[in-house]
Amino acid sequence: MASNHTATPPHAAVSMEVPLKTSAPPPREHGSRTRSFKKHAVVDMLLRVFLFATTVASVIVMVTSEETTQIRVTPRLVISRTAKFSNSPAHIYFIAALSVAALYSLITGLVSILAVMKPGGNSAKLKFHFVILDSLLLGIVVAATGASGGVGYIGLKGNSHSNWNKICNRYDTYCTHIKASIFLSLIASITLLLLVWLSVYVLSKKIARR
Repeated sequence: MASNHTATPPHAAVSMEVPLKTSAPPPREHGSRTRSFKKHAVVDMLLRVFLFATTVASVIVMVTSEETTQIRVTPRLVISRTAKFSNSPAHIYFIAALSVAALYSLITGLVSILAVMKPGGNSAKLKFHFVILDSLLLGIVVAATGASGGVGYIGLKGNSHSNWNKICNRYDTYCTHIKASIFLSLIASITLLLLVWLSVYVLSKKIARR
């Protein structure tokens, strides 16, 4: 009798083994982008901490700008006059603007710290809000710096056309405080400008990645 068993060709054999699924390692490009955005978040945080320090220092120096001096009116008459920041509306506006900037930098600094600690916290939505608010604060701080600087220049040089006499030759300490405060405010303005540029750069990188 002929055998019913026939040899099965090797190529016809079907393997019953199921291949194991292996997770592919994340692409290197994605990891490098994540590290890059993390560095930008750290720089943003440091700039906001520096902004808080400069605005608070500027407010303190301006508030403490007060000096009393003796002015001789006649050979026998000497009066005492005090110069302080509250005598000028421009300096009062300066204090208000820099105080708002200090509070803003404190709040956004805490948000930036949370963004660094939280994975994916440095989102495009957050950066968009930062751009809008940083630009608004930049305009406020620059306007306050310009207004206070204009009054300070009059006190330093005077204005002969308007018959405004200079006072810094009599109130040296007072004018030194004003100059230092305006200088710190100028540094704060530059810091805000850098924050706006940084946020725009990060947003452009995120948009280009999409």
